[in-house]
Amino acid sequence: MELRRVVNVLLARTTGYHLSRPPADRDWRYPSPERLNRLLTRLTGYQLSRPRITRVRHVRPAPGGRLLEAPVFILSAARSGSTLTRMILGSHSRLYAPPELPLKQLGVRAETSWIRASIEAFGLSAEELDFLLWDRILAESLERSGKLTIVVKTPSNVLIWEQIAACWPDARFIVLLRHPAAAVASLQASWDPAWHPDGSGTLDESVGKALRYMIKVEEARRTLPALTVRYEDLTADPETQTRRMCDFLGVPYEPAMLDYGKFDHTDLVAGLGDSSENIRSGRIQAAAPLPADIPAELTEMCLTWGYLEPEMASGQGSTHQTGAGNQDRSE
Repeated sequence: MELRRVVNVLLARTTGYHLSRPPADRDWRYPSPERLNRLLTRLTGYQLSRPRITRVRHVRPAPGGRLLEAPVFILSAARSGSTLTRMILGSHSRLYAPPELPLKQLGVRAETSWIRASIEAFGLSAEELDFLLWDRILAESLERSGKLTIVVKTPSNVLIWEQIAACWPDARFIVLLRHPAAAVASLQASWDPAWHPDGSGTLDESVGKALRYMIKVEEARRTLPALTVRYEDLTADPETQTRRMCDFLGVPYEPAMLDYGKFDHTDLVAGLGDSSENIRSGRIQAAAPLPADIPAELTEMCLTWGYLEPEMASGQGSTHQTGAGNQDRSE
């Protein structure tokens, strides 16, 4: 009775009618759904329809208990071409490259002794809870995309590359290099106080931040079985470098990837990577000219990455190499 009363209140409010039993002295037969709907539509403007059934997604767990299987991570310092790489790879029919997600700042809070005791009783650590959260979010994002493999790009993720490798033992890594002086020049030019209220935007600050990232990039490059790609090579010969990445990921090369502007990349958001007019043009453009001087603090990294010959590194590092760098064992 309670349900009928609620339904009748709703019907009366929306249609001006309510449900009641038919007269007992009449021969009553149920009308067909079509006839009933015609009558309802004519009298009330409404019709009966079946409720929509929400599709339930079932993500298949990957080996090791993770939902994601063999995710791809682009490891790089800031302003090293990772957004361009994301645009290119995300234009592949099998690869989904979402906007940046700084995993270092994404974690599970356990602020009371009560919840910490509960977590321990479940046999979980704080790190494992973070791993579960990361895996769930990225797996859900991939499932919604309808593609097969996720490509994760966020420069700050290189600061926690060890945790990422531990979370997904089957992960694959692409290490992206760019001339350190060029990366710093781009970082300083793109500095926005709205996104860095505690920063000063000085060259020294940009150099310090860049080196912090570059040191971690080099750690990862020498530890992980990663593919190294140079930004200068990618912009000078995009087909060759994109083929290398496709071969590494085990997917066929698709020429349309290089014309990424033809695809739906509406997720270019200020603050989440490069959103400049160059990247929005939808075309791969040549790398910017190298700065005239190399800050002395970057000399060692330029040498390590093959952007500077030892005999050219004397003095304050004011001489630079104009090529893409020497090839090394990681490539």
